[in-house]
Amino acid sequence: MAITTTWSVTDMTHVDADGGVIKAYWSCTANSGTDPAYTAVEGGKLICTYDASASGFIKYADLKESDVLGWIYDSLKEDGETAAQAKKRVEDNRKARVQGQIDRAATQAGGVPW
Repeated sequence: MAITTTWSVTDMTHVDADGGVIKAYWSCTANSGTDPAYTAVEGGKLICTYDASASGFIKYADLKESDVLGWIYDSLKEDGETAAQAKKRVEDNRKARVQGQIDRAATQAGGVPW
């Protein structure tokens, strides 16, 4: 079965007065989809700055998870990457961790010999 990844915005902090988001917490979880399941999680916090008068401003109440994930992918860029490349880099890293768990499990056993 293929290793899958799931991105989530797990919490946000916003300013009540104007609906501006100031923090977004996120996670990327890779899962083997097997029994037993092997997982690897990466997460973080995005500190946001905003201009409530800007044309592209979206109030907290009007945000979709996809909007915030777009900000997160953009914040993860390194060395000239696009947001899509940064997202893929994080996903590939998590998938490699899961594959490592699967590979170790296939070659190791626990227990006692008596």
